[in-house]
Parts: sequence; structure tokens; C-alpha cells
Amino acid sequence: MRPLQFLILTLSFTNLLLATSVNVVAQNQAVKPPNLIVIMTDDLGYADVGFNGCVDIPTPHIDSIANSGVKFTNAYVSYSVCGPSRAGFITGRYSQRFGFERNPQYLPSDPNMGLPLSETTLAEALGKTGYRCGVVGKWHLGAHQNHHPLNRGFHEFYGHLGGGHRYLPEDLTLEDSAAASSENESYRTLILNDRTPVKTSKYLTDEFSDAAVRFVEKNKEQSFFLFLSYNAPHLPLQATPKYLERFNEIKNPKRKTYAAMVSAVDDGVGQLLETLKENNLEQDTLIFFLSDNGGPTTKNASRNNPLRGNKGDVWEGGFRVPFAARWPAKFPKGSVYDLPVSSLDIFATIAALSSAKLDEQRPLDGVNLVPYVRGEIQTPPHNAIYLRKFDQQRYAIRRGEYKHVVPVKGGKSQLYNLKDDIGETKNLALQEPDTLAELEALRKTWSAELIDPIFLGLIHLPSFQKKQTRKTPEKTGQKK
Repeated sequence: MRPLQFLILTLSFTNLLLATSVNVVAQNQAVKPPNLIVIMTDDLGYADVGFNGCVDIPTPHIDSIANSGVKFTNAYVSYSVCGPSRAGFITGRYSQRFGFERNPQYLPSDPNMGLPLSETTLAEALGKTGYRCGVVGKWHLGAHQNHHPLNRGFHEFYGHLGGGHRYLPEDLTLEDSAAASSENESYRTLILNDRTPVKTSKYLTDEFSDAAVRFVEKNKEQSFFLFLSYNAPHLPLQATPKYLERFNEIKNPKRKTYAAMVSAVDDGVGQLLETLKENNLEQDTLIFFLSDNGGPTTKNASRNNPLRGNKGDVWEGGFRVPFAARWPAKFPKGSVYDLPVSSLDIFATIAALSSAKLDEQRPLDGVNLVPYVRGEIQTPPHNAIYLRKFDQQRYAIRRGEYKHVVPVKGGKSQLYNLKDDIGETKNLALQEPDTLAELEALRKTWSAELIDPIFLGLIHLPSFQKKQTRKTPEKTGQKK
């Protein structure tokens, strides 16, 4: 072979290799799954964000997620109190399937008091695909070392293990989280940085916002999942002058402090969004915002209107929540999605996008929302949305515009058309018996797939039962 021919052949082969490499890189970039951020508030009222009509508590940064992405008007969590709702979200499955149907007691010595080890968490699934996974804030899925976030798939943790926490640094005096012997004591533990207790100097919501920013900046060069799990605006009602001064026009002291706490969360969301922008991560990050359940209006002055009921209820105010998602690269900007969706869909969505391997023995109850919000699928994502509260034997089943409710143990079934009656004031059980019978059949079929709770909950503590006897009964559709 002549030198010139050899040179031409070599250059052609080199160009072919370069073209192939460029094509492979382009394909890898095209299919790279998005980063995932889930921002979950605690006990936030349905009506307490601007994108759901709130006017006395500005939430511009939270609203920007809905305004630049998708606002879901019929979004539900899988339970109407914190722990089971979070267990559903983190597994993508109704927690009644695996016995997590009560708020767990804070018992670091009890390995059964938490999310069963047989269940796969979202972090475990994503970690196997190369995601870096972190949780900031509230855990509430078990205080035993077996249930620690770092033992459930997360690579980083900055937060507290229990169901709530005090917000002021001077209140956090108990160094050893395992030494807390009650729910009240767990509220005073030092914050854990992975497994190490650390003394904090800021208002707790600000601490969590700062930690979320650090996580993103630290992991910006790789795919990541951040669960930003604020404990605000859960009790106790505590805020700093910086946030209280924004709401001097609110005369109700509970509502004022609550508003300040929500405003602090909104500031933190703003910090996080700005960090994504500064690091050119906006387009490639899928963000969900939601509350873990409805607002407990009589306790923290939240508002669920126009919905009926509160946290803990099978009425809409118990488990229908503010819900929005943003993914600039894929989601239509400023769109509204009206068909019922679930917090269980978050797992299913990112699992599909990341090609995460799932446990065939424990199928997800959620669906991939991407083709629905993009208009590629017009049918409803779910045949029905379900809720069971085992201890009270109360149920709710929503299919289409109709909702079937068993409001009390042994009570008569009720039926509502939520399109015409979002406040659940007109019982249609007598007028539409066939629809009621269909939904009751669905309830029985679903219930047969569930198991009984596997641990006692907060409701079984004498201190909780004493509080319940002092509750004011509901007089109208919306508790005041």
C-alpha cells in the first residue's frame, strides 16, 4: 500500500471513530434521566399557596413551580396523616399493603416500628442506576438504626428521625437521638448530619434550606435525587421576627405564626431554585412540590377551603393537597392538569425515566405522569384513588368525578359528585344507588389486597387519647 493511500485510509478510519464517538455521546446525553427534587411540606393547607388561591400568605417561589410547569388540581396523597403518607410516597405503593397505616411512635429500640425492610425505597431504586440520593429534613419512617435513611438507600442525610421538631436552635438540647424516650423528647434532639448530631445556629427551616443548597452544589456533576422534607408548618408554631414581621396585618396569632412558617419555606424554595439556575441545572431537573396531607386547621390555623375536613379525615381536606411539578425540558409551561393523580406517581415517573429496576413481587401503585401531562395519553391515570383508615374503619374511593365515603365505623356509605360539589355537602347515595354499588365493589376488591397494621401508633399512646377527648366535633363541612 502506498503511503498516500495509507494516510487517506487512516484519516477515514479516524473520522469514522470520531463520528461514532460523537454520536454515542449525543445519544447518552439525549437519554440522560433528569435530576429529581421532591419538596414536601408538613401539614400545609390546601388553600395556603398562591397557585391555589391564597392571598394573605405570598408564596411566589412555590407558585413559580406551578406557573412554569404543571398545576395539578385533583392531586392526592396516599394517606391523610404524615407517616403513612410518606411511606406511600417513598415506596410508590399504598402503605396499607405493607402494614404502615399509623403514625409510628418514636421508639429507637423497636426495629418493627417503621418502614418494613422488605419494601424498596425510591432512593434504593435510583441508587442502583447511579443517582446520588439525599434527604433533608423530616424522616418519620422509623427511628431504629435499621430504618435510618442511610440504611434505606440514601447517601446523605441532614435532618431528624421523628414526626416533628422544634425550630429554634436553643430548644434543641438532646444530643443522642436514640436516647429520646418520647415523642416530645424527640422534638428536642440535635439535627443529624448523616449519623452525627450537630448543633445548629439558625431557624430550623433555614437550616434545611441551606442543606438542600449544599447538596445540589456538591452533587451537580452527577444525577441526583433530593428529598427536601420540610417539617414546617407542622406544630409547634414557632417563627423568628424576620418572618413574623411580614405578617403584622394578620391579627389571629396562630395564623400569623403559621404564615411566617410558610413564608420561610417559600424563601427556601427560592434559594433552591436559584441554585439550580446558577448551576445550569434547571432544564434537567424535575421538581415536585406537595404537602404530605391536608392542613389540621384547628391546630395550626391552616386552611383547606373549599374542601371539607382536615388532616386525618377521609374527606377531601384530609388527603387532597397542593401539588405542582416543573421540568422545563419536557413539561408544558403554565399548564393545568385536572384528572386525579397521586403522590404515588412520583416514584413511577422517575422509575420510568431512569429505567430503574423494580420488584415484580411488589408492583407500584403509581403511574408515569409524563405522557399524561404532555397530552400524549388522554385517559385518566388511575381507575380510582383509594384511602383506608384501619383503626376507624373509614374509607374513601374516588373514580372520575364521583367519591364514595364511609365516614365513620359502621356508618352508611355516602356518595358525592366532586365536579358539582367539591365541598362534599350533597349526599347522592339515594339518588344514584348504582354508582354507589360500583364504587363499593371497588372498595371491597381493593381492601382484600391489604393487610392489618404491623405496629401500634401514636394514637395508642395515653397522651394522644387524652387529647382526642378534647377535640371539638365538626359542625359544618369545613372545620373552623
